[in-house]
Amino acid sequence: AGLNDAYLVYEIIVEGGETRLMPVFKGVDLEKIGSVRSSRHYFLDYAMENDAIYVHFGWSPQAQSDISKYKVNNLNGITQSATDFWRVKTKKSPHNVVTSTKKILEMAEEKGYRTQSTAKSILNYQVDEVNLAEGVEANRIVIPYTEKNTVSYTYDAVNKKYIRYAKNVKQTDWTTGEDVVAKNIIITFAENYTLADKENKGRQGLKNIGDKKGYYITNGRAIEITCSKSVRTAKTVYKDLQGNEIKVNDGNTYIQICPVDAKVIIE
Repeated sequence: AGLNDAYLVYEIIVEGGETRLMPVFKGVDLEKIGSVRSSRHYFLDYAMENDAIYVHFGWSPQAQSDISKYKVNNLNGITQSATDFWRVKTKKSPHNVVTSTKKILEMAEEKGYRTQSTAKSILNYQVDEVNLAEGVEANRIVIPYTEKNTVSYTYDAVNKKYIRYAKNVKQTDWTTGEDVVAKNIIITFAENYTLADKENKGRQGLKNIGDKKGYYITNGRAIEITCSKSVRTAKTVYKDLQGNEIKVNDGNTYIQICPVDAKVIIE
């Protein structure tokens, strides 16, 4: 619920070959956001680079440690009241915890967190429409995170947006029933690996520091890009192959951080 109101959504692999979505919200009023799941440590990198308050329901051992290490302003639903985070009866646990932007702001203020940011956006948004004349056609995008978990998009040329599918099922908003859509898609290839932690649950690590290959996709076209992150707290810089920061269309963006060996299809 609420994905279409996020201006950024990150999708990254987690244990069991599954993925999790991390939407980033700013200046919206939503009565239901969910489902809220537990934290994984590499999602913190993208919360920090967006100067965001990180909202989660529980955590992995490394996420708990890193939240403390990096002093991440965070809200852990497990330690909050049932009026701040609540379970709905229409979905099964653990996929049924939700919250709202009003409650997030109230909790943040109680903890003394900043609720406004002056940080510059990580993306170079443009007022005028961006059309990638030098790119290739991108009417269908397929991103196989694992053999059983594929994300795909089809281009709606009328509305100039991409309709999103997960595991071959069109995704719709839990509350409104509307198609989940994206104006921009950024794909980043980054190596993931299994952590050797004491819980032995197959949790993943992510090698996202340095220069990574990727694609920028918008308005039915795609170009190759580089995605560079110097340290975990630094903003990721997205550039075309000529070394220029990419110009991004006004609208929401999905950042798909996928395995380096993913056989991505763009056609």
